[in-house]
Amino acid sequence: MREKVLSRFLNYVSIDTQSDPNSETCPSTEKQFDLAKVLVKELEELGLVDISLDERCYLMAKLPANTEGISPIGFIAHMDTSPDISGKDVKPRIIENYDGKDIVLNKEKGIVTSVADYPEIERFKGQTLIVTDGNTLLGADDKAGIAEILTGIEYLINHPEIKHGDIMVGFTPDEEIGRGADFFDVEKFGAKYAYTFDGGEIGELEYENFNAASAIVKIQGRNVHPGFAKNKMINSIYIASEVMSAFPICERPETTEEYEGFYHLNNMDGNADETTMVYIIRDHDREIFEKRKEFFAKTIDILSKKYDGRISVDIKDSYYNMREIVEKSMFVVDIAVDSMKDIGVEPNVIPIRGGTDGARLSFMGLPCPNLFAGGVNFHGRNELVSIEALEAGAKLLVRIAEKYAELGK
Repeated sequence: MREKVLSRFLNYVSIDTQSDPNSETCPSTEKQFDLAKVLVKELEELGLVDISLDERCYLMAKLPANTEGISPIGFIAHMDTSPDISGKDVKPRIIENYDGKDIVLNKEKGIVTSVADYPEIERFKGQTLIVTDGNTLLGADDKAGIAEILTGIEYLINHPEIKHGDIMVGFTPDEEIGRGADFFDVEKFGAKYAYTFDGGEIGELEYENFNAASAIVKIQGRNVHPGFAKNKMINSIYIASEVMSAFPICERPETTEEYEGFYHLNNMDGNADETTMVYIIRDHDREIFEKRKEFFAKTIDILSKKYDGRISVDIKDSYYNMREIVEKSMFVVDIAVDSMKDIGVEPNVIPIRGGTDGARLSFMGLPCPNLFAGGVNFHGRNELVSIEALEAGAKLLVRIAEKYAELGK
């Protein structure tokens, strides 16, 4: 498995699939089809059936069951990479028997993945790492997941003695910009339960995620020539700084952890005349989440009255905590936990401080916990993954499929 999953991964990361939040199309970038077409060919060569790639770049296929009476299950990963940093001309480098020390990615530019800044990398000591050259992200999020799924599927095909039901695979576009499940056809997919391979370090298993909303704040100032501005100018940027100060410093992403929610100013664009602020609001607890949105709206309303109605806000829910759905079929989590133990991986069941396609899919009728893909430091040039984690992901898929057959689920 190790050689095959590595070969697939290195092939996939060579294809630029960065999504674009400013695009209104689906997929948001045509280049996501470049990877999708490679995957179609691979699925055909493996002998899967019902392969379909639609006009929105949703790719689905099926490995038929070799035993009867088992629920069809699915495995899902996303094809796009983060818009935060380039995914073009990725140059992966392999570090064998990592020594647990700082990793120099680009000596000329002084780009280093240091233990001081990224202490989690020490846990990879002794493993074989795949890193970048410091100029791009790596793309383990989520091309590691794709490589693991197809390698696991290939193993099942080559070992027909392993009993399994129908296994569906799905690869989605635009997950990184929050649209991965927008046009996912759950009925067409055909699985009763599913798993996304889109988590972090080996052993991670997540069935709880944030409840999420976006809040777009618009501030209308009044611009006047600064030489004649007295008692006339209303600088929208100064008002924006007051908006920022209205929300607690202790409830920002950089000051919270685990189940703690936050208000996050994601970006801001403006000038004296007009400023737009884009916030995201997050909390695992649905009741607290609703109170957060209420507090945000009331705060903006109070400030708007102070400035004669010059501030408006539009709050929209993005997704909800999948636990609400998954816990009704908790055996899907139990099977994943037991399967990890069976392959020698210590399960680490944690809440996601974010979201996945699985969150929305769960509310669309497809309970869908999230499994590790194996990487860390996603969305940046310090991203890395270990070959051991890639191999473990492929093995986990095989064991989960086998476990469903053994339990008659």
